[in-house]
Amino acid sequence: MSAPTAPALSLTRSRLCALLGAAQGKRVAVVGDAMLDIYLHGDVERISPEAPVPVVRVRERRLALGGAANVAQNVTALGAASTLVSAIGRDANGMLLREMLGAITNDGAGLLDVSRPTTTKTRVVARVQQVVRVDEEDDEDLPASDAHRLMALAREVIARSDALILEDYNKGVLVPGVIEDAIAEARRRGIPIVVDPKFRNFFSYAGATMFKPNRRELESALGATVVLEDPDALPVTLHRLGVTNLLLTLGEQGMVLVTDQGSIHRVPTTAREVYDVVGAGDTVTAYLAAMLAAGANAREAAEVANVAAGVEVAKLGAATVNSDEVIAAFDEYQERSRSAP
Repeated sequence: MSAPTAPALSLTRSRLCALLGAAQGKRVAVVGDAMLDIYLHGDVERISPEAPVPVVRVRERRLALGGAANVAQNVTALGAASTLVSAIGRDANGMLLREMLGAITNDGAGLLDVSRPTTTKTRVVARVQQVVRVDEEDDEDLPASDAHRLMALAREVIARSDALILEDYNKGVLVPGVIEDAIAEARRRGIPIVVDPKFRNFFSYAGATMFKPNRRELESALGATVVLEDPDALPVTLHRLGVTNLLLTLGEQGMVLVTDQGSIHRVPTTAREVYDVVGAGDTVTAYLAAMLAAGANAREAAEVANVAAGVEVAKLGAATVNSDEVIAAFDEYQERSRSAP
């Protein structure tokens, strides 16, 4: 049996607007690896006399929230509230990250100061070409004492939230104990749990509502190619993970949603142009959680998140997407669908 063809969106405009409206004021807990992104933009006019490398004359220095911090920022941009639970260093970059989160009305109540550097990624860009990226980080698992402090913070934040996001970049925050404790607390509260995994603890998220890997992450964890044409491949994986819904993101091919009830839905991409895919996954994760908190079912949440991602990839770098942009993109996609031969 071949995989189902990508259908048109099942979501109506009125339902989309209702869900976006219901998300206003919802609170989302984001637990995971926060990062500071630094962009150095400049020009290359010569090669260094010291080594065969380009000399970049920096014209602009730009800071951005990365990782779980960008997810929290996306939650705020769509009109919901977010609280980030993460570990940052007692350093200048940690202070910058705190200030930037405060500027987007994230209350900062879940930030834990630890004895390690704040994860920082510095990208040197000449015109539009990235020349080099410099990573400053310690990606070992948090020591037990810090992990227990983080668990206590997470429980406090989850207790007053309408949804939970676990955002894993394998930088040491989401150790198994933190994952299990956060999921248990969210399930006690009856709130949806959205997971954006990486390979290190891929099978540690049993009990999650929505598990969202991309194809490369899933195949890396399984150690095998995922054959989408095999109708049993994704349902078997879902049951192995022990989650309610598996949402596999496929880039320009859209997404595939598999539920524990056995249904499989293809969600077509709505992007008209792709300028930069950086941050698209963060946008999807944020919208999934906000829509589930607003009362969407899994398919509705996936479709709204997919439209939001289509807006994000038309922007440079990790960018946010607001509700008005999602509605405009939905209208534009529906018009294109109606006029297609």
